[in-house]
Amino acid sequence: MKGQAQYRRFRTLLIANRGEIACRVIRTARAMGLRTVAVYSEADADSMHVAMADEAVLLGPARARDSYLNIERVIEVARQTGAEAVHPGYGFLSENAEFAQACAEAGLVFVGPTPAMMTAMGSKSGSKALMEKAGVPLVPGYHGEAQDDATLAAAADKAGYPVLVKASAGGGGRGMRIVRAAGELAAALVSARREAKAAFGDDRMLIEKFVQNPRHIEVQIIGDSHGNLLSLFERECTLQRRHQKVIEEAPSPTLNAAQRETVCAAARKAAGAVNYVGAGTIEFVSDGKDVFFIEMNTRLQVEHPVTELITGIDLVE
Repeated sequence: MKGQAQYRRFRTLLIANRGEIACRVIRTARAMGLRTVAVYSEADADSMHVAMADEAVLLGPARARDSYLNIERVIEVARQTGAEAVHPGYGFLSENAEFAQACAEAGLVFVGPTPAMMTAMGSKSGSKALMEKAGVPLVPGYHGEAQDDATLAAAADKAGYPVLVKASAGGGGRGMRIVRAAGELAAALVSARREAKAAFGDDRMLIEKFVQNPRHIEVQIIGDSHGNLLSLFERECTLQRRHQKVIEEAPSPTLNAAQRETVCAAARKAAGAVNYVGAGTIEFVSDGKDVFFIEMNTRLQVEHPVTELITGIDLVE
């Protein structure tokens, strides 16, 4: 496990999560000889992760915002239990730069990237600007600051219809619309902005050329605090329902050896642009010939065991 800036040893690990991922981290931590601390809400008192850990502490009421999302309370429990490190799992606080910063200020090792890395890659538009500067291939489109309708319309015309209107802060298909003609753009922007504002508190939009019959390819990367960065092949995740992945296959059956090296090299370049530390995933869309950067997930993903099965590497360790 790697710290934010400089590796240091620790003996006790707090897992700031619940359920399957908490159990997953506890198993590896135990195999590494680490003492584990679980946290739980009132609703999860009888959960498996609570029973598995060496120590378990109640965070608060059932609602996540009163328990698992309560940064001050999680830090307080870490101090109370003598934990020197925190693993965020996935979901909840895993991509929360404020939480990573709070851990650093409390003298805790945050098992994952730095707050600066999260912030840089957390915005779809911001990360695209960074990737453009680093020479990582992007889907043609617009990810600038200006958000007026005229600018977005001009960008859509330049990219060529059909286009995707996407929420800059979005995910899971929320705040995203396919626009097939110029006459549909204004209504799509109104709808997408409204949904994005409600879901993410941020209604900034970006424009992308809509890739017909796309393949969705994601590359597992992992980096340490000494500048070492590896790509651990790709996962094919094209089969989705409502923009949520249904089946993951690794390695991808749709890539040949040259295409595989191209997409993995692009992923390493993308992660290297922020000197990435920890486990993360770079997502690409392919038109069958070229691959284009979509976004980065600055955390361990739900589907990480698929990569573990083909590499024999414990990504948590």
